[in-house]
Amino acid sequence: MQISDVHKLTDMRHLNLFSVHYQDKTGKDKIWTYASRSRLDNPRDKTDNLPDAVVVVPFHITEKKLVIIKEFKVVLGGYQYGFPAGLLDPGEDVQQAGKRELFEETGLDLIRVVDQSPAVYSSSGMTDEAVSLLYAQCDGSPTSAHTEDSEDIQVQMLSRDQAGRLLSEPHALFDVKTWIVLHTFASHGVF
Repeated sequence: MQISDVHKLTDMRHLNLFSVHYQDKTGKDKIWTYASRSRLDNPRDKTDNLPDAVVVVPFHITEKKLVIIKEFKVVLGGYQYGFPAGLLDPGEDVQQAGKRELFEETGLDLIRVVDQSPAVYSSSGMTDEAVSLLYAQCDGSPTSAHTEDSEDIQVQMLSRDQAGRLLSEPHALFDVKTWIVLHTFASHGVF
């Protein structure tokens, strides 16, 4: 398999489409179109190896509960369960972005980072977007006072039993990372 050319199809601020011309393993010419957070003409030229975004997996140290958000997602036309998340601002590292996003989306303060994943990909058939999971301890009182006008977010804190009940709701929509973490938390008491 060999990529021969990349064409930028759009020029938007936060998301662009690219067309990749490549040869499959039999030498046949193919085209793949995907979405990217990149503003570069060729996303493969990106050399900083930073993720595009952070996903915070917060555990509230006073309440002893996992914190999730229920957020309206335009693409889904409804509410999805997820974790606080967002793009890294220029000059920000993952932990700075995680602290900022946690506060903006939940009003909670990041107390301590427990673990951080490398850049990981959750839908590489459609996008090259990379995120870093930031496992963190947090504290404070939840509020939506710091959300943007385009964000409709409800903060929820879940015990292990509550996480299990939420997973069994037949019409609940989950971000894939959130479902995996909630399933592990509900099944084993760890996240």
